[in-house]
Amino acid sequence: MSAHPLQLDRKKFGDPANAGNLMSIEEAHRLLGEWVTNERLRLHMRQVAVLMKAWSVEKEGADDKTALAWELAGLLHDADWEKFPESHCKKIIEELESRGIDPVVIHCIASHGPAYFGIEPESRMDKMIYVFDELSGFIHASALIRPTGYEGMDTKSVLKKLKTPSFAAQVSRQDISDAISRIDQNLEEIIVFILDHQPAVR
Repeated sequence: MSAHPLQLDRKKFGDPANAGNLMSIEEAHRLLGEWVTNERLRLHMRQVAVLMKAWSVEKEGADDKTALAWELAGLLHDADWEKFPESHCKKIIEELESRGIDPVVIHCIASHGPAYFGIEPESRMDKMIYVFDELSGFIHASALIRPTGYEGMDTKSVLKKLKTPSFAAQVSRQDISDAISRIDQNLEEIIVFILDHQPAVR
């Protein structure tokens, strides 16, 4: 079986000496402004960022700095997808390495699609970005076709859509299943969490 064209050619990212080095959210948004013009893609990254930050604080007991690391990973995970589609993940990794960002954040971004980039999620942070990435986008797609949007959406309706292969066919159900299998929570719990936090993201 041939390697995916986006597969990364290494397993180590960043300099351990940069542990704890983070950019501000404002700086991250400036980078997005330079690299991403597609508002739907920017919204997706903001949604994943909010989910990552909220999960780190509410479920992992993260302090402010740790929560910022989770948020940055969510906000920047697809930053190079529009401008550098053939080098997706590679370019944002190189950019963050050049800025001396904590390797934990860089590895998290590198592991958000193991089937594509070849990097296995290791930390809790890695596993949760993998969980949220596809499922967040799927739930947003479900909201877009509802007259009331997110209002009134429940777990049952999301699960029903997931079992409809023709709906949001580009969303990998296999990736969602694989991601959920790596954590202690079940799919329903994650859907509830997303429905509790994502609707407010604009």
